[in-house]
Amino acid sequence: MGVRATLLTGLILAGAAGGCASYEAEPVSVYQWERKVERIQREDAERARLCGTLDKESARYERECAGVKS
Repeated sequence: MGVRATLLTGLILAGAAGGCASYEAEPVSVYQWERKVERIQREDAERARLCGTLDKESARYERECAGVKS
């Protein structure tokens, strides 16, 4: 019984740790803010490009393209 409890506790802790978002420090310099904004713009452009290629009736489109202007 002790091994099961230990294993179960370990699995629960591993799942809780895996579900946490990673910490990302806020930019402090103008350069860091510019890089963050550029990264977000690139990600948005890539998401819009992907959504433009997906079938608008698919479940994937509904799941991944909510809020994307096409």
